[in-house]
Amino acid sequence: MTSRLPDQPDVVITGLGVTTAVGQGKDAFTAALFEGRHAFAPLRRPGRSMPADGSATAFLGAEIAELAVPEAFPARVLRTASLSARTALVTIAEAWHEAGLDDVDPTRIGLVVGGSNVQQRELTQAHARHADHPEFVRPTYGLTFMDTDLCGLCTELFPIRGFAHTLGGASASGLLAVQQAVWAVRSGQVDVCIALGALMDLSYWEFLAFRAMGAMGSHRFADDPGSACRPFDRQRDGFLFGEACGAVVVEREGVRRHPEPYARVLGMATAVDGNRNPDPSLAGEISVIEGALAEAGLSASDIEYVNPHGTGSLIGDDTELRALAECGLRDARINATKSITGHGLSAAGAVEVVATLLQMREQRLHPTRNLVDPVDDSFGWVRQESVPFAFDTAVSLSMGFGGLSSAICLRKWQ
Repeated sequence: MTSRLPDQPDVVITGLGVTTAVGQGKDAFTAALFEGRHAFAPLRRPGRSMPADGSATAFLGAEIAELAVPEAFPARVLRTASLSARTALVTIAEAWHEAGLDDVDPTRIGLVVGGSNVQQRELTQAHARHADHPEFVRPTYGLTFMDTDLCGLCTELFPIRGFAHTLGGASASGLLAVQQAVWAVRSGQVDVCIALGALMDLSYWEFLAFRAMGAMGSHRFADDPGSACRPFDRQRDGFLFGEACGAVVVEREGVRRHPEPYARVLGMATAVDGNRNPDPSLAGEISVIEGALAEAGLSASDIEYVNPHGTGSLIGDDTELRALAECGLRDARINATKSITGHGLSAAGAVEVVATLLQMREQRLHPTRNLVDPVDDSFGWVRQESVPFAFDTAVSLSMGFGGLSSAICLRKWQ
Protein backbone atom coordinates (compact mmCIF):
# COMPACT_ATOMS: atom_id res chain seq x y z
CA MET A 1 0.00 0.00 0.00
CA THR A 2 1.36 3.40 -0.98
CA SER A 3 0.09 6.54 0.62
CA ARG A 4 0.66 9.79 -1.19
CA LEU A 5 -2.28 11.80 -2.50
CA PRO A 6 -2.07 14.54 -5.14
CA ASP A 7 -0.97 17.99 -3.93
CA GLN A 8 0.31 16.73 -0.58
CA PRO A 9 3.30 18.75 0.67
CA ASP A 10 6.89 17.59 0.54
CA VAL A 11 8.25 16.21 3.79
CA VAL A 12 11.87 16.58 4.87
CA ILE A 13 13.96 15.02 7.62
CA THR A 14 15.59 17.69 9.78
CA GLY A 15 16.89 15.95 12.88
CA LEU A 16 18.36 12.60 13.90
CA GLY A 17 19.12 10.95 17.21
CA VAL A 18 20.72 7.58 17.77
CA THR A 19 21.87 5.43 20.69
CA THR A 20 23.49 2.06 20.07
CA ALA A 21 25.99 -0.29 21.64
CA VAL A 22 28.68 1.01 19.26
CA GLY A 23 28.06 4.68 19.98
CA GLN A 24 25.69 7.18 21.57
CA GLY A 25 24.98 10.19 19.41
CA LYS A 26 25.44 10.78 15.70
CA ASP A 27 29.16 11.53 15.83
CA ALA A 28 30.12 8.42 17.79
CA PHE A 29 27.72 6.28 15.77
CA THR A 30 29.05 7.57 12.43
CA ALA A 31 32.64 6.91 13.45
CA ALA A 32 31.77 3.38 14.57
CA LEU A 33 29.92 2.69 11.32
CA PHE A 34 32.79 3.70 9.07
CA GLU A 35 35.33 1.88 11.23
CA GLY A 36 33.17 -1.25 11.26
CA ARG A 37 33.50 -1.30 15.04
CA HIS A 38 31.35 -3.83 16.91
CA ALA A 39 30.33 -4.49 20.52
CA PHE A 40 29.28 -8.15 20.26
CA ALA A 41 29.93 -10.15 23.42
CA PRO A 42 28.08 -12.39 25.87
CA LEU A 43 25.03 -10.49 27.13
CA ARG A 44 25.46 -9.35 30.74
CA ARG A 45 22.39 -7.39 31.79
CA PRO A 46 20.47 -8.98 34.69
CA GLY A 47 17.51 -10.89 33.35
CA ARG A 48 19.22 -11.94 30.12
CA SER A 49 20.91 -15.08 31.41
CA MET A 50 19.19 -18.22 32.55
CA PRO A 51 18.55 -18.01 36.31
CA ALA A 52 19.22 -21.72 36.82
CA ASP A 53 22.78 -21.82 35.53
CA GLY A 54 23.82 -18.28 36.44
CA SER A 55 25.77 -17.96 33.20
CA ALA A 56 25.68 -14.83 31.04
CA THR A 57 27.36 -16.62 28.11
CA ALA A 58 24.25 -18.37 26.77
CA PHE A 59 23.38 -15.55 24.36
CA LEU A 60 25.53 -13.22 22.28
CA GLY A 61 24.62 -9.66 21.39
CA ALA A 62 25.57 -6.02 21.82
CA GLU A 63 24.69 -3.93 24.88
CA ILE A 64 25.06 -0.20 25.54
CA ALA A 65 27.99 0.14 27.94
CA GLU A 66 26.81 3.27 29.75
CA LEU A 67 23.93 5.56 28.92
CA ALA A 68 24.87 9.23 29.24
CA VAL A 69 21.70 10.99 30.40
CA PRO A 70 21.62 14.82 30.26
CA GLU A 71 21.54 16.49 33.67
CA ALA A 72 18.49 18.49 32.61
CA PHE A 73 16.28 15.43 33.07
CA PRO A 74 15.00 15.33 36.67
CA ALA A 75 16.31 12.50 38.84
CA ARG A 76 12.86 11.87 40.36
CA VAL A 77 11.57 10.92 36.90
CA LEU A 78 14.58 8.83 35.90
CA ARG A 79 14.41 6.72 39.09
CA THR A 80 11.27 4.95 37.87
CA ALA A 81 12.04 5.05 34.16
CA SER A 82 12.96 1.82 32.41
CA LEU A 83 16.07 1.39 30.25
CA SER A 84 13.83 1.72 27.17
CA ALA A 85 12.35 4.97 28.50
CA ARG A 86 15.68 6.52 29.52
CA THR A 87 17.17 5.66 26.15
CA ALA A 88 14.15 7.19 24.40
CA LEU A 89 14.66 10.48 26.26
CA VAL A 90 18.35 10.65 25.40
CA THR A 91 17.76 9.83 21.75
CA ILE A 92 14.87 12.25 21.25
CA ALA A 93 16.89 15.00 22.93
CA GLU A 94 19.58 14.75 20.25
CA ALA A 95 17.10 14.84 17.39
CA TRP A 96 15.07 17.61 19.03
CA HIS A 97 18.04 19.94 19.41
CA GLU A 98 19.40 19.29 15.93
CA ALA A 99 16.02 20.08 14.39
CA GLY A 100 15.68 23.18 16.59
CA LEU A 101 12.19 22.40 17.84
CA ASP A 102 12.16 24.69 20.89
CA ASP A 103 10.44 27.44 18.91
CA VAL A 104 7.75 25.24 17.35
CA ASP A 105 4.19 25.44 18.70
CA PRO A 106 3.89 22.32 20.93
CA THR A 107 0.37 21.64 19.64
CA ARG A 108 1.85 21.20 16.16
CA ILE A 109 4.36 18.51 17.23
CA GLY A 110 3.52 14.79 17.31
CA LEU A 111 5.31 11.66 18.49
CA VAL A 112 5.08 8.09 17.20
CA VAL A 113 6.87 5.45 19.28
CA GLY A 114 7.62 2.38 17.18
CA GLY A 115 7.56 -0.83 19.16
CA SER A 116 5.44 -3.03 21.40
CA ASN A 117 6.39 -5.19 24.39
CA VAL A 118 9.63 -3.24 24.60
CA GLN A 119 10.29 -3.61 28.36
CA GLN A 120 10.18 -7.37 28.81
CA ARG A 121 13.46 -7.77 30.72
CA GLU A 122 12.50 -5.27 33.40
CA LEU A 123 9.07 -6.88 33.72
CA THR A 124 10.69 -10.29 34.12
CA GLN A 125 12.92 -8.90 36.87
CA ALA A 126 9.97 -7.27 38.65
CA HIS A 127 8.02 -10.53 38.59
CA ALA A 128 10.98 -12.47 40.01
CA ARG A 129 11.66 -9.84 42.68
CA HIS A 130 8.10 -9.94 43.99
CA ALA A 131 7.25 -13.57 43.32
CA ASP A 132 6.96 -14.43 47.02
CA HIS A 133 5.25 -11.18 48.04
CA PRO A 134 3.33 -9.80 45.04
CA GLU A 135 1.42 -7.41 47.28
CA PHE A 136 4.62 -5.36 47.61
CA VAL A 137 4.83 -4.55 43.90
CA ARG A 138 5.52 -0.84 43.33
CA PRO A 139 2.47 1.22 42.35
CA THR A 140 4.41 2.64 39.39
CA TYR A 141 4.38 -0.85 37.88
CA GLY A 142 0.82 0.01 36.87
CA LEU A 143 2.30 2.59 34.51
CA THR A 144 5.62 1.16 33.46
CA PHE A 145 4.42 -2.24 32.20
CA MET A 146 2.66 -0.39 29.36
CA ASP A 147 4.63 0.82 26.34
CA THR A 148 2.60 4.03 26.41
CA ASP A 149 4.68 4.99 29.45
CA LEU A 150 7.35 6.00 26.93
CA CYS A 151 4.86 8.43 25.36
CA GLY A 152 3.91 9.84 28.77
CA LEU A 153 7.50 10.31 29.85
CA CYS A 154 8.64 11.89 26.58
CA THR A 155 5.70 14.30 26.42
CA GLU A 156 6.23 15.24 30.07
CA LEU A 157 9.85 16.22 29.45
CA PHE A 158 9.48 17.64 25.91
CA PRO A 159 6.76 20.10 24.80
CA ILE A 160 4.92 17.66 22.53
CA ARG A 161 1.19 18.37 22.62
CA GLY A 162 -0.09 17.41 19.17
CA PHE A 163 -0.41 13.66 19.77
CA ALA A 164 1.65 10.73 21.01
CA HIS A 165 1.03 7.03 20.57
CA THR A 166 2.78 3.71 20.10
CA LEU A 167 2.79 1.58 16.97
CA GLY A 168 3.66 -2.12 16.93
CA GLY A 169 5.04 -3.82 13.84
CA ALA A 170 7.60 -6.27 15.25
CA SER A 171 10.98 -5.67 13.58
CA ALA A 172 9.39 -3.25 11.11
CA SER A 173 8.19 -0.97 13.93
CA GLY A 174 10.91 1.65 13.60
CA LEU A 175 10.37 2.21 9.89
CA LEU A 176 6.59 2.07 10.30
CA ALA A 177 6.92 4.84 12.91
CA VAL A 178 8.80 6.97 10.39
CA GLN A 179 6.09 6.31 7.81
CA GLN A 180 3.32 7.16 10.28
CA ALA A 181 5.12 10.40 11.15
CA VAL A 182 5.33 11.30 7.45
CA TRP A 183 1.61 10.60 6.99
CA ALA A 184 0.77 12.83 9.98
CA VAL A 185 2.75 15.72 8.50
CA ARG A 186 1.49 15.21 4.95
CA SER A 187 -2.11 15.23 6.15
CA GLY A 188 -1.65 18.45 8.13
CA GLN A 189 -2.38 16.81 11.47
CA VAL A 190 0.89 18.34 12.73
CA ASP A 191 3.73 20.35 11.20
CA VAL A 192 6.49 18.30 12.85
CA CYS A 193 6.49 14.69 13.98
CA ILE A 194 9.14 12.68 15.78
CA ALA A 195 9.40 8.99 14.95
CA LEU A 196 11.12 6.89 17.61
CA GLY A 197 12.29 3.32 17.16
CA ALA A 198 12.24 2.25 20.82
CA LEU A 199 14.87 0.11 22.49
CA MET A 200 13.41 -3.38 22.85
CA ASP A 201 14.72 -4.64 26.19
CA LEU A 202 14.47 -8.43 25.98
CA SER A 203 14.83 -11.11 28.65
CA TYR A 204 16.08 -14.66 28.43
CA TRP A 205 12.50 -15.81 27.73
CA GLU A 206 12.39 -14.03 24.38
CA PHE A 207 15.92 -15.14 23.49
CA LEU A 208 15.03 -18.77 24.21
CA ALA A 209 12.00 -18.52 21.93
CA PHE A 210 13.90 -16.78 19.12
CA ARG A 211 16.62 -19.40 19.24
CA ALA A 212 14.12 -22.26 19.36
CA MET A 213 12.42 -21.00 16.19
CA GLY A 214 15.78 -20.68 14.46
CA ALA A 215 15.68 -16.90 14.09
CA MET A 216 18.51 -16.01 16.48
CA GLY A 217 22.14 -17.07 16.10
CA SER A 218 23.40 -20.24 17.76
CA HIS A 219 26.36 -21.01 20.03
CA ARG A 220 28.61 -21.63 17.01
CA PHE A 221 30.63 -18.42 17.48
CA ALA A 222 30.56 -18.37 21.29
CA ASP A 223 34.37 -18.17 21.39
CA ASP A 224 34.50 -15.42 18.75
CA PRO A 225 31.48 -13.11 19.18
CA GLY A 226 32.78 -10.62 16.64
CA SER A 227 32.35 -13.22 13.89
CA ALA A 228 28.81 -14.24 14.81
CA CYS A 229 26.75 -11.56 13.06
CA ARG A 230 27.02 -12.28 9.31
CA PRO A 231 24.18 -10.87 7.19
CA PHE A 232 24.19 -12.21 3.63
CA ASP A 233 27.22 -14.42 4.26
CA ARG A 234 27.00 -18.16 3.66
CA GLN A 235 28.16 -18.83 7.25
CA ARG A 236 25.26 -16.92 8.84
CA ASP A 237 22.93 -18.76 11.22
CA GLY A 238 20.58 -16.11 12.61
CA PHE A 239 20.42 -12.58 13.96
CA LEU A 240 22.30 -11.18 16.94
CA PHE A 241 20.43 -8.84 19.26
CA GLY A 242 21.74 -5.29 19.63
CA GLU A 243 20.43 -2.63 22.00
CA ALA A 244 19.53 0.43 19.96
CA CYS A 245 17.20 3.39 19.66
CA GLY A 246 16.72 5.84 16.80
CA ALA A 247 14.80 9.10 16.41
CA VAL A 248 13.88 10.86 13.17
CA VAL A 249 12.29 14.33 12.95
CA VAL A 250 10.10 14.85 9.88
CA GLU A 251 8.38 18.10 8.99
CA ARG A 252 6.55 19.87 6.24
CA GLU A 253 9.01 21.55 3.91
CA GLY A 254 8.84 25.34 3.88
CA VAL A 255 6.86 25.81 7.12
CA ARG A 256 9.95 27.12 8.90
CA ARG A 257 13.56 27.90 8.10
CA HIS A 258 16.05 25.12 8.63
CA PRO A 259 19.73 25.33 7.69
CA GLU A 260 20.02 22.01 5.91
CA PRO A 261 17.59 19.10 6.06
CA TYR A 262 19.03 15.65 5.50
CA ALA A 263 16.65 14.44 2.82
CA ARG A 264 13.20 14.51 1.29
CA VAL A 265 10.91 11.54 1.73
CA LEU A 266 9.94 10.63 -1.83
CA GLY A 267 7.96 7.42 -1.44
CA MET A 268 6.84 4.76 1.03
CA ALA A 269 4.94 1.51 1.00
CA THR A 270 3.78 -1.19 3.42
CA ALA A 271 2.24 -4.61 2.89
CA VAL A 272 0.98 -7.59 4.84
CA ASP A 273 0.93 -11.12 3.45
CA GLY A 274 -1.61 -12.73 5.77
CA ASN A 275 0.99 -14.84 7.53
CA ARG A 276 1.48 -15.10 11.27
CA ASN A 277 4.74 -17.05 11.01
CA PRO A 278 8.29 -15.63 10.88
CA ASP A 279 8.99 -16.74 7.31
CA PRO A 280 9.21 -13.75 4.95
CA SER A 281 7.12 -13.14 1.84
CA LEU A 282 8.85 -12.63 -1.50
CA ALA A 283 5.68 -11.15 -2.98
CA GLY A 284 5.27 -8.77 -0.04
CA GLU A 285 8.85 -7.52 -0.23
CA ILE A 286 8.63 -6.99 -3.98
CA SER A 287 5.37 -5.09 -3.57
CA VAL A 288 6.76 -2.57 -1.08
CA ILE A 289 9.91 -1.93 -3.09
CA GLU A 290 7.86 -1.37 -6.23
CA GLY A 291 5.30 0.68 -4.30
CA ALA A 292 7.88 3.02 -2.77
CA LEU A 293 9.54 3.54 -6.15
CA ALA A 294 6.20 4.20 -7.83
CA GLU A 295 5.20 6.80 -5.24
CA ALA A 296 8.63 8.42 -5.60
CA GLY A 297 8.31 8.49 -9.39
CA LEU A 298 11.60 6.66 -9.75
CA SER A 299 12.78 3.51 -11.50
CA ALA A 300 15.14 0.92 -10.06
CA SER A 301 18.02 2.39 -12.09
CA ASP A 302 17.59 5.68 -10.18
CA ILE A 303 18.36 4.02 -6.82
CA GLU A 304 22.03 4.25 -5.96
CA TYR A 305 22.04 2.67 -2.48
CA VAL A 306 19.93 0.13 -0.59
CA ASN A 307 19.97 -0.32 3.17
CA PRO A 308 18.37 -3.77 3.50
CA HIS A 309 16.69 -5.47 6.43
CA GLY A 310 19.61 -7.93 6.39
CA THR A 311 19.35 -9.78 9.70
CA GLY A 312 21.56 -12.79 9.00
CA SER A 313 18.70 -15.29 9.04
CA LEU A 314 18.90 -18.12 6.53
CA ILE A 315 15.55 -17.69 4.79
CA GLY A 316 15.25 -13.95 5.44
CA ASP A 317 18.46 -12.96 3.64
CA ASP A 318 17.75 -15.26 0.70
CA THR A 319 14.24 -13.89 0.26
CA GLU A 320 15.36 -10.28 0.47
CA LEU A 321 18.04 -10.77 -2.18
CA ARG A 322 15.50 -12.41 -4.47
CA ALA A 323 13.18 -9.43 -3.99
CA LEU A 324 15.96 -6.94 -4.74
CA ALA A 325 16.92 -8.89 -7.85
CA GLU A 326 13.32 -9.11 -9.06
CA CYS A 327 13.01 -5.33 -8.63
CA GLY A 328 16.16 -4.62 -10.65
CA LEU A 329 18.35 -3.45 -7.76
CA ARG A 330 21.40 -5.66 -8.25
CA ASP A 331 23.51 -2.70 -9.32
CA ALA A 332 22.76 -0.48 -6.31
CA ARG A 333 25.40 -0.44 -3.59
CA ILE A 334 24.35 -2.50 -0.55
CA ASN A 335 25.67 -2.92 2.97
CA ALA A 336 24.13 -4.31 6.15
CA THR A 337 23.96 -2.00 9.17
CA LYS A 338 22.98 -4.90 11.47
CA SER A 339 26.40 -6.46 10.86
CA ILE A 340 27.74 -3.63 13.05
CA THR A 341 24.88 -2.77 15.40
CA GLY A 342 23.13 -6.12 15.74
CA HIS A 343 19.36 -6.40 15.36
CA GLY A 344 17.56 -3.73 17.36
CA LEU A 345 14.17 -5.32 16.57
CA SER A 346 11.63 -2.51 17.19
CA ALA A 347 14.39 0.10 16.81
CA ALA A 348 16.03 -1.37 13.71
CA GLY A 349 14.09 0.45 10.99
CA ALA A 350 14.57 3.89 12.56
CA VAL A 351 18.27 3.26 13.29
CA GLU A 352 18.80 2.16 9.69
CA VAL A 353 17.12 5.30 8.34
CA VAL A 354 19.55 7.24 10.54
CA ALA A 355 22.48 5.19 9.20
CA THR A 356 21.31 5.75 5.61
CA LEU A 357 21.09 9.52 6.06
CA LEU A 358 24.43 9.82 7.85
CA GLN A 359 26.10 7.92 5.02
CA MET A 360 24.29 10.10 2.48
CA ARG A 361 25.53 13.26 4.20
CA GLU A 362 29.09 11.95 4.44
CA GLN A 363 29.00 10.46 0.91
CA ARG A 364 30.58 7.32 2.27
CA LEU A 365 29.32 3.77 2.89
CA HIS A 366 30.09 1.69 5.95
CA PRO A 367 31.45 -1.87 5.65
CA THR A 368 29.45 -5.06 6.06
CA ARG A 369 31.24 -6.93 8.81
CA ASN A 370 31.95 -10.61 8.17
CA LEU A 371 30.76 -10.53 4.56
CA VAL A 372 33.40 -12.96 3.35
CA ASP A 373 31.40 -15.28 1.10
CA PRO A 374 28.17 -13.60 -0.04
CA VAL A 375 25.08 -15.69 -0.70
CA ASP A 376 24.95 -14.05 -4.14
CA ASP A 377 28.08 -12.34 -5.41
CA SER A 378 26.31 -10.46 -8.21
CA PHE A 379 25.07 -7.57 -6.03
CA GLY A 380 26.86 -4.27 -5.43
CA TRP A 381 28.22 -5.28 -2.03
CA VAL A 382 30.19 -3.06 0.27
CA ARG A 383 32.24 -5.73 2.00
CA GLN A 384 34.60 -5.36 4.93
CA GLU A 385 35.99 -1.90 4.17
CA SER A 386 34.30 1.49 4.15
CA VAL A 387 34.20 3.11 0.70
CA PRO A 388 33.60 6.66 -0.55
CA PHE A 389 30.42 6.83 -2.61
CA ALA A 390 28.61 9.87 -3.94
CA PHE A 391 24.87 9.19 -3.93
CA ASP A 392 21.60 11.07 -3.71
CA THR A 393 18.89 8.37 -3.72
CA ALA A 394 18.39 5.47 -1.34
CA VAL A 395 15.85 2.84 -0.33
CA SER A 396 15.66 1.41 3.19
CA LEU A 397 13.75 -1.79 3.95
CA SER A 398 12.30 -3.33 7.12
CA MET A 399 10.40 -6.59 7.62
CA GLY A 400 8.56 -7.87 10.68
CA PHE A 401 6.98 -11.03 12.02
CA GLY A 402 3.31 -11.21 11.19
CA GLY A 403 3.85 -10.79 7.46
CA LEU A 404 4.88 -7.12 7.53
CA SER A 405 7.03 -5.52 4.84
CA SER A 406 7.92 -1.85 4.51
CA ALA A 407 10.09 0.40 2.36
CA ILE A 408 10.99 4.08 2.17
CA CYS A 409 12.67 6.02 -0.62
CA LEU A 410 14.82 9.05 0.25
CA ARG A 411 16.60 11.72 -1.76
CA LYS A 412 19.42 13.90 -0.44
CA TRP A 413 18.17 17.42 0.19
CA GLN A 414 19.51 20.07 -2.17
